[in-house]
Order: sequence, then C-alpha cells, then structure tokens
Amino acid sequence: MLKSFQRRLSYRLTRDTVLVAMVLGLVLNLIQITLDYFYARDAMEQDIQALIEISNSPASQIAYNIDVRLAEELLDGLLRHPATIDARILDSDGQTMSAASESSPVSPYRWTSDLLFGTSRVFNSELRVPQLQDLPLGQLVVTIDTWHYGWQFIQRAANTLLIGLLKSLVLSAVLLGIFYFVLTRPMLNVIEALGKVRASTPEKVRLPVPPNHRFDEIGTMVGIINQHLENMEGSVAQLRAAESAMKNYSSQLEQEVEDRTREISEKNEALQRGNRALVRAKEDAVRRARARANFLASMSHEIRTPLNGVLGMLGLALESERDAGQRSQLEIALNAGESLLGLLNDILDISKVEAGKLSLENIPFSMRNLVEECATLHAQQARRKHIHLVNETDPMLPEQFTGDPTRTRQILNNLLSNAIKFTDDGSVRVRTSYSGGSLRLEIIDTGIGMSQDGLHRIFSPFSQADSDTTRLYGGTGLGLTLCRQLVERMHGQILVDSSEGSGTHFTVTLPLPINEPANPTLPAETVSKLREAGVAMAIPPAHPHRLALESQLRAWAIPVRSASRHPKGILLMAAEPGDTESRAFADGWGGQGVVLADATATVSSKLPGQYVLPLPLRRTDLYKCLCSAAGLLTDQDRTLPGEIEQTGEHTPSLALLLVEDNQVNQLVASSLLKKLGHQVDHAENGLRAVEALRKRHYDLILMDCQMPVMDGYEATRAIRKNPKWQEIPIIAVTANVMQGDREECLASGMNDYITKPYKREELKAVINRWAPNPPELPTDS
Repeated sequence: MLKSFQRRLSYRLTRDTVLVAMVLGLVLNLIQITLDYFYARDAMEQDIQALIEISNSPASQIAYNIDVRLAEELLDGLLRHPATIDARILDSDGQTMSAASESSPVSPYRWTSDLLFGTSRVFNSELRVPQLQDLPLGQLVVTIDTWHYGWQFIQRAANTLLIGLLKSLVLSAVLLGIFYFVLTRPMLNVIEALGKVRASTPEKVRLPVPPNHRFDEIGTMVGIINQHLENMEGSVAQLRAAESAMKNYSSQLEQEVEDRTREISEKNEALQRGNRALVRAKEDAVRRARARANFLASMSHEIRTPLNGVLGMLGLALESERDAGQRSQLEIALNAGESLLGLLNDILDISKVEAGKLSLENIPFSMRNLVEECATLHAQQARRKHIHLVNETDPMLPEQFTGDPTRTRQILNNLLSNAIKFTDDGSVRVRTSYSGGSLRLEIIDTGIGMSQDGLHRIFSPFSQADSDTTRLYGGTGLGLTLCRQLVERMHGQILVDSSEGSGTHFTVTLPLPINEPANPTLPAETVSKLREAGVAMAIPPAHPHRLALESQLRAWAIPVRSASRHPKGILLMAAEPGDTESRAFADGWGGQGVVLADATATVSSKLPGQYVLPLPLRRTDLYKCLCSAAGLLTDQDRTLPGEIEQTGEHTPSLALLLVEDNQVNQLVASSLLKKLGHQVDHAENGLRAVEALRKRHYDLILMDCQMPVMDGYEATRAIRKNPKWQEIPIIAVTANVMQGDREECLASGMNDYITKPYKREELKAVINRWAPNPPELPTDS
C-alpha cells in the first residue's frame, strides 16, 4: 500500500515541491539565524560596555577614596548581572583592592555557546576622577560569561528552525491534497477506462473527458487517446482483411516453395559438378605453376652458369693489353652479357612479386655503405661513357637503418644503371638523406630525359619512353617496373620528374626506422689536428664532386680555404690525366700533404706526402687520405683503397679453397682471385673439398652448391661437424637465385652468399668482409 502511494504522481510532485521549499526555507532560516548571530554578538558587546560605563564613575570615586566597603557593594551589584562571573577593582599598582566572583552555570548545550561566542570575555576600564584626569587611580576588571547571551541565541535559532519545519509539513499536506484532487484522481479515472480497451475491439470503447479538464493537458491527452483508438479500429479492419488474403495465398505459396525447392536441388547438383571441375582446374594450375617455377629455377641456373664464364672471360680479356678495336668489341660483348643478366634477374624478381613469394628482410644495415658500394660498382660503367658519377650522401645521415638491404641495393642499382645508360654527357648524382621519418634517395642525371607521354609508360613492363629509345639504348623497361613494385612492397613511394633534353630526376622515399643515429664527429685528437691543419681546396666550384667533398669536410668542422689564398694545410685538388700544370702545383705544395681526387681511376702518385682519393666519394677513403696527409697514420695504414687498385695489392694474401665443378667458372674465379693477390686451390666437388681441408688449412672457402658426388650443402655440414673447421668462413657461390636458396645456404652452415655471374668488385667485397683478421680501418665517423 505504501509503495503504491509512493508511486503516485501527486506524491512525487508533492515530495519534490516540498523538498525544494524545505531547502529554500532552510537556506532562508540559516540566513536569518546568521544575521541574528551577528546581532547577538554586537548586543552583548554593547550591553557589557554600558554596564562598564555605568560602573566606572563610582569605581573611580571608590579608588580615589580607597573605600573598601563601597567597593564591595559596587562589585556585588555587578555580580547581579546574569552574565557577570567576576569583578574586581585594582589600584594603580595593580594590586586587588576588592573582588567578587561566582561560578559559571553548567548546561549540556554550553559547548554550542562556547563555540559561537567563546567561553568568557574580560573587560578593563581605567579609573580616573574629573579633578585629576592625568592621574590613573587603577582599573575596573569585569569577566563576563557568554553563556547568558549564547543560550538566548540558541533558543531563538531553535524556534526559527522548528517554525520553518512546521510550515513545510503544513505545506506538504496542503500540496498533497491539491495534487491528488486536481491531477492524480482524474488520471486514475483515465487509466481505469483505458484498461477496459481490448485490442480486438477498440471501436467499442471511448474515454470520457474528466470534468474541469476539458481544455488542459489531461483533456488533450484523453482526446489523443481517443484518436488513436479510432486509428486502431481502422488498423484492425485492415489486419482482418490481410488475414483473409493470407489464407487465400497460403496454398499458392506452398506450391511455389515446392517448385523452388526442386529448382534449388537441381542447381546444387550442377554447382557440385562445377566445383569438382574447379578443383581439378586448380590442381592443374598448381601443377603448371610448380612446373613453371621449377623451369624458371632450372633455366636460371643453366643460363647463369655459362653466363658467369662468358662475363668473367670477357672481363679478364678487357684487363689485358688490347688495341682499340678489340677493346671496343669486347666491351660491346660484355655489355650485351650484362644486359642479358639484368633481364634474367628482372624476370625472376617480377615473377616472385606477382606470385606473392617475394619476402623482405628486416635487419640493421648501413645505408651509407650501401650507397658507396653501389656507386663504386657503377663507377667503371660511368667512366667508360666519360660522365661523372657523384655520391652526395648527407653527412648527417643516420649510421644504420632497419630494413631489407638486398632489395634497397637492387632499387638503387637499377636506377643508377638506368641513369648511366641514358646519359651521354654530364653527370649522374645519387643523393641520400633522411627527413620526416623516411629515407630519401634521389638519382639525378643530365641525360636525354623523357616526354610527358613517356612518363606515363615508364613503369610499365617491357615498355620504355618510346621505340627509338629502345632501339638506340636497348633494354626492356623491366628494371623500373621492378623498382616500383619493390618500393611499394616496402611501403614507400617512387616519383619521376623529367622533360626531353634536360635529364631525369627519380625520387624514392622509404619509411625505414633508424637503428643507429648519425655520428658525424671524429676522435678528439684527430679532429683537433685536422682542424689545425685545415684543407686548401683547389677543386673548381663547378666540379661535379666539389659539393660532396666540401659538405663532408664542413660536417667534420674542418676549415676549408682557397688554395690560392692560403698555401698551407692539406691540399685537396682534382687530378686529371695529362694535367701537368695541376700536378706541378701539387708537387710544389709547401703544406702538410696532398690529396689527389681521382674521378678517372687512372691517377697514381709515388711521391711522399701525396695520396689518391678515388671518386665517387667514400667517407672512409676521405678520412684516411686526410689523416695520411696530416701524418696521423703509420706507414702500414697509409695504403689507401685508391692505391690498392693501382698497384694490385689487396688485403694480406689469403689461402682460398675454390670448390667448383664447372671448369670454365673455375678458371674465371681462379684468375680473378689471383689478380686480387690470393692463393687458390681447387676442388671439383664437396668430397674433394673435405679431403683438401684435411691436408692443409685454408683462410676461406668459396663453395658451389650443385656438384656431383657431394653437393655444397652436404659438404658444408660435414665441414661444420669438425671443431677445427667451424670458424672457417664459407661463401656460397651459386647460380641458384630463387626464393629460399639463400636461406638454405645459411641454414646449412655457410656464412654468406654470392650469385653467378658476379663481378670482380662483388667477389672482392665478400672476401674482404669475411677475411680473417682484416686490417683495422678508422671508424666511419
């Protein structure tokens, strides 16, 4: 019953209204009590001050006359005041002349009074007589207990709150009655009438409008309900008509379902037959794809093996003495073979990308070293065309990135090769920088350029800018197509900007995370001496390599001055064959040393204090040349990479074991290795290689993979089982380049991997990388 009453609207309205009224009344009462509190405090002060003022004159006369009897009467009179608990008269020396006191009253509500008004108050009044105003006679001291005033205030506050509560209760009762009769009872009547409505027969009931509510909200609500009842009447009629129609169509629907079921069954049988045919077709396609992949792998291996012999022999022939006509013919044959190799590589890589089998590595690597190696690799190709290949790597480039160095190298090699191929005069620049979280590679050439129409076709396979370009320069256009696919697989972007006759500008951005930040500083002792020496620049401002050299020197904070104005320090000049004037200037240099920047690979110097810096620029080469010129390296350390190429010297001669079954490839590899200054022994298969190791120690093994009797994988596993041979580096030299071949080589125990056909620089680099106890080089800083 109580819960039913509490759910009524009248109760809720009354409750909310009274709560608001009570809160408002309480706030007003508290304001009134607060004002009364301040008034009571002021009244207490005024009352006591008046009492003191009345008693001051008699007390002064008493103190003047020293009348103790009158003093006692006066003090007894002060104690008759309900708030006074102590009164005393002090003489001018502070001694008590007369005193009277009584105890403070006790009450359970005293703590409230003490909290509001304090426990007691002490009032002092100076005593003087009119005829001697300047003579103090003493003091009247009155102690007041505030309970008298606090109790009066508490009573008034309690009356105020009690009256407010009674008003709220009366208001609640009045509002409850009003809300019930005006709102709740009419609503209950409407609810009772609405409960009699049946959904099946809404037309039989209409709600009456409550008296006195025809034009207010209740009357409006009743009118709307009646309107809905009329609408329900129409809906019920429509539902009855629809029910009748449904019964009429039921038999027809059953027949249609039966017909559809029969059709679906027939189609399911046809679909199953189609699925079986599709499975057979898929199996045939998988078999054909597997056969095609095996064919590609087999043909790649079979083509690469003799092609390695062809390119190797042509390269060796070019290194011997030939007349101009023979050299030209050999170079044409070598270029044709390298084009065939590039086409074969591009076809294999594009087939991997399209088949979704191209996997990407995610390992730390040095982008600076990668760019320098690629530039060095293509330098000879640029020199044959008498163009400059310039490495403009940002000195602030981070030392290491995390990504796929093999595919990054492939992108850069393809773009460099393409730029050199289409450039007959001028230069090809490779710029490397890092900004905005992405590595940025730019290859800029001064070649023939492309038309706007050619730009739209440049990344299409087997397509170049136009047919005349294909006939004049050769190529298939697969290289750029592969570059775009590799860049997109690495979530990067490749852009090209070009116009006919003004060169081409390729820009590649790759979002590679930094593994090691930039570190452009040098050792403190070295940098101090190099900065003290400074560099006297004798390279013309228009020289293609001037900007790259100067940027690196300024990154090291080494002063760069004009050689003509400051004939001191380390001379850095461009050396050209036949330039006798420049060589004479260098020979007569009076500074610390001379660095000859050589872009032609034909400059050498036997004079002490002169060092050859091969171009394109490698940061380590520049550092070593500067240190050598400044006298900061020993004689053994002063052998520079540029001088190695001229003298035929290399790292200390190594004892190498070449495991190769093809005699042509064996002859090519042996010749290259001997030219690099190494001792070479041969083994025709893996079994002979194991036997050779039992006879003598080798510093490094070059291992073919596919050989009779015992292949390279089995031979490597057999070698690794012997504890004495576990530290010998084994390099796979194979024509297998399909997906998983490199991983299979490394899993068998080999240390590195190089594919046939290979170039002399690639073979040299991989041997230097794994040569035992290589000579220490200064850190790339």
